[in-house]
Amino acid sequence: MSIPASAYTIEHLEPGTEHLDPGADAGPLKLETIPLGEFVRLDLPIRKQIITPILPERGLAMLFAARGVGKTQVAFGLAYAVSSGGEFLRWRASKPRRVLYIDGEMPQETLQARVKTLMVATSHRPPQDDYFRLLSMDRQPLGVSINLAEPAHQAAIEAQLDGTELLVIDNLSTLVNGGPENDAASWDAMQAWLLKLRRQGISVLLVHHAGRGDNARGTSKREDVLDTVIQLKRPDDYDPEEGARFEVHLTKARGIFGEDVLPFEAKLSVVNGQDEWECTPLSDLRIEHVAELSQEGCSVRDIAERTGIPRSTVSRIQAKLRAEGRLQK
Repeated sequence: MSIPASAYTIEHLEPGTEHLDPGADAGPLKLETIPLGEFVRLDLPIRKQIITPILPERGLAMLFAARGVGKTQVAFGLAYAVSSGGEFLRWRASKPRRVLYIDGEMPQETLQARVKTLMVATSHRPPQDDYFRLLSMDRQPLGVSINLAEPAHQAAIEAQLDGTELLVIDNLSTLVNGGPENDAASWDAMQAWLLKLRRQGISVLLVHHAGRGDNARGTSKREDVLDTVIQLKRPDDYDPEEGARFEVHLTKARGIFGEDVLPFEAKLSVVNGQDEWECTPLSDLRIEHVAELSQEGCSVRDIAERTGIPRSTVSRIQAKLRAEGRLQK
């Protein structure tokens, strides 16, 4: 039996329409301008936070890390906090908002186990059923895949966004194929769609892999329109037996200031059978490390070589410790 064109979805893409531009026959492009004086007099609404302080309403963000550091764990924790009006690590949602989470990589059994652990650990009520919806590619019919660089697939996702305020795309490597990753032009279709979602009032969190040199993999053009870029990285002294422990760095932080932008370390511990996150500013950890090595008799040069902290900074930390009476003068 043939399928009517109106019924085509991700599972049944109409042959030959994958690369069509929906606006190709829309006629001459019409744009709107506004005088500057009129623009500044507009009574625009205050842009509130989806989750404070890292993601505003109509915000675009990216979370990236090397394999195995905890990208999905953090992305899911953030999405769960947004959907339940809760908090995760150092970030808090002021109220519940609807979330659509697209997972393109993880087996559904593993994903379910993580969700159960997260729900047990949180002190907040679970989100209402329609406040956290999951699109797991592992649950789709065999052979079905998504390429969010394609307008037809973007439209299929948009059909699922009714009332959604946060869309999580986990991850770019499995869900977006616009061409070579290092080719800036290959990101054009995806960037246009992200800007369209923003104009529709939807915030987006992209999850991506780290590449070389502590940067996200592929073209840096991905970051141009983003409000926030979050990097997770292993501490230099990390031991795999520790489990989840990583540093959190905001490598791009539009509109975020003061202590909110400072890096911190997040460590997952099990307390009374439940997961519990501990967050410590990296500055505090550096001070404790310098104090410990100084008490062992290490020189400024030795401490700098062992910790990667500049010698001038080691000297300033030692001066602070002496002033506080924690080191002998």
